Amino acid sequence: MIEQLLAPLQYAFMQNAFWIAIIVSIPTALLSCFLVLKGWALMGDAISHAVLPGIVLAYIFGFPLILGAFGAGMFTALATGYLSENSRVKQDTVMGVVFAGMFGLGIVLYVSVSTNVHLDHILFGNMLGVDAQDLWTAGLISAFVSVALLLKWKDLMLHAFDPAQARASGLRVNVLHYGLLAIISLTIVATLNATGLILAVGLLIAPGAIAFLLVRSFGRMLVVAVVVCMLSMLTGVYASFFLDSAPAPTIVLVFTAVFLVAFSRRIYQVRKAAITV
Repeated sequence: MIEQLLAPLQYAFMQNAFWIAIIVSIPTALLSCFLVLKGWALMGDAISHAVLPGIVLAYIFGFPLILGAFGAGMFTALATGYLSENSRVKQDTVMGVVFAGMFGLGIVLYVSVSTNVHLDHILFGNMLGVDAQDLWTAGLISAFVSVALLLKWKDLMLHAFDPAQARASGLRVNVLHYGLLAIISLTIVATLNATGLILAVGLLIAPGAIAFLLVRSFGRMLVVAVVVCMLSMLTGVYASFFLDSAPAPTIVLVFTAVFLVAFSRRIYQVRKAAITV
């Protein structure tokens, strides 16, 4: 019985999948808290899809795929931020326009080249195929993003709650704004081999949303989000081995189940408090 339960740990590809899950869970969980707090959930979705043309162009010209992804992600983030700040169009509308244009361009470029398995993995994830180089790349990016968020979390929190107050307090609001956009792009690059572009949005929303339902302090929200994200990803990878399913969608299903539990708990607490009053 014990040997069967520990069977996933006997394979190198499963060990790498567990490691990549641990590595990417920390920055994505921390970032998801700021995205949920700031109402930027769609921003992660837009950038995760809009990096596709950069990846395809990098593949065509022989550049590292992560450079193409980061370049396209930064272009999308900066274009979205600039257009939303310098036009009457609301930010969600701007994201929709930029996202649709970039993703459409990516699809056109994608179908114009010969089908390649690696590009399919970028789209849909390939946690079972990561190697040591992928682990090092994701680890370095994750470490940089995590340290940046932890060092500036109070400034970013104030900027998310009240940008006007942040500006009045002497904070460099533009640096925080575009810095957060850059961090989103970097985080998506780090998760390319973990979940792929299509499912990366789940990692950038679910942990923060779940933690938001469970705690009332932002500091505790960061901690809870990391714990929930790491445990959910490890559970998803572990369950996928016995279900014979892909790890990425299995992880998303675990996130969905945890969110429903957290939501039900919150509803119960509200109703209990109402009855007590």
